[in-house]
Amino acid sequence: MRLPRRLVALRERNFRLFFVGQATSQLGTGMVPVALSFAVLDLTGSVSDLGLVLAAQTVPLVAFLLVGGAVADRLPRRAVMLVSDSARCLTQGTLAGLLITGHAQLWHLLVLQFLGGSATAFFLPSVTGLTTQVVSPERLQEANALRSLASSGGNIAGPAIAGVLVATAGPGWALAADAASFAVSAYFLGRLRLPPHDLISQSSMLRDLIEGWQEFRSRTWLVLANLHAAIANVTMLAPFYVIGPAVAKRSLGGAGAWALIVACFGVGLVAGGLISLSLRPRRPMLVGLAATISNVPVLALLALRAPAIAVAVCAIPAGATLTFLNTVWETTLQQHVPSRLLSRIVAYDWFAALVFQPVGYAAAGLVAAHLLGLSGTLWLGAAIGSVSTVFIVSLPSIRQLEARPVSPGPAAPA
Repeated sequence: MRLPRRLVALRERNFRLFFVGQATSQLGTGMVPVALSFAVLDLTGSVSDLGLVLAAQTVPLVAFLLVGGAVADRLPRRAVMLVSDSARCLTQGTLAGLLITGHAQLWHLLVLQFLGGSATAFFLPSVTGLTTQVVSPERLQEANALRSLASSGGNIAGPAIAGVLVATAGPGWALAADAASFAVSAYFLGRLRLPPHDLISQSSMLRDLIEGWQEFRSRTWLVLANLHAAIANVTMLAPFYVIGPAVAKRSLGGAGAWALIVACFGVGLVAGGLISLSLRPRRPMLVGLAATISNVPVLALLALRAPAIAVAVCAIPAGATLTFLNTVWETTLQQHVPSRLLSRIVAYDWFAALVFQPVGYAAAGLVAAHLLGLSGTLWLGAAIGSVSTVFIVSLPSIRQLEARPVSPGPAAPA
């Protein structure tokens, strides 16, 4: 069967197996927010307990992410991912069993989510590096775009499937499905045919972390791009997610209006993945970062209390920008960072994103509640985001960074 030209990465056996496993895992991950929320609320009925469980999942992810990057650069990345998938299958499966049998207690959820978040901290830095090992160099962006599509699809389909499972069988069964998805991912990882790993570092873990940081900050374009991404997360994405629902409830018609807006944002996420399959800009970071200006109209329309349909339409390009930027960003890292350093660089990249995300959520709520109100905070975010975008695209290190040309390699096994 002939595949469309932009799906030819799936002809390569290793990437095809990798993709199927990761797509299944992303679908399971998309079920977790709904399943975990109802598991806690059914168990204790406390919103504060839900916050503690979510924090138990997030805190170790941030705490161990840099160590995970160093480990992924000194050990075979597939082995790191296999251990991580196995650990998450065990933690989610154990939690599912406790919930289904009625033996779950709050401390079970806290401990098991902490362990699962710790495993994810080792998994995330490994994925970007392993992708370069399972697909030909000239097909890297297509491979990253397909992975982004799988992630977006999981975030759309996962909650819907979880909702059905929670309503009909209970949250434990949705978490059991998530555990099974990790088992599927591990199975397909185990079937990859990879060359022997010979990059085991002889230096200390601390030395590896220091080297990773030095390499990260030596790339001016990467530091500046992360700075803009942090500003965009705090001033544009955070107000959208924190203040948007409040505006929808007060002025746009309630939960239905916000559901329409978020659904269109999800459509945009998928559209961005499809665009990434075909659009390969010569200056990827310039195009990707410039496109973040698409978030401004959404904030402005929310501030103006525009009709929900108008906000929803503008949310589509905002979502598309996010997926497109993530795809070209990851591809640029893979092309410009040596393989032996890639997982550590990616870990610092993830660390910056995860640290500033909760800061943005907290700041948006506090500023709206105590200083500027809903509209004022939205206008402030739009203004700062606009200035940051114009500034970042004016810098030579961003404007001049080009995608590296690649020569077609030998045909990969089908």
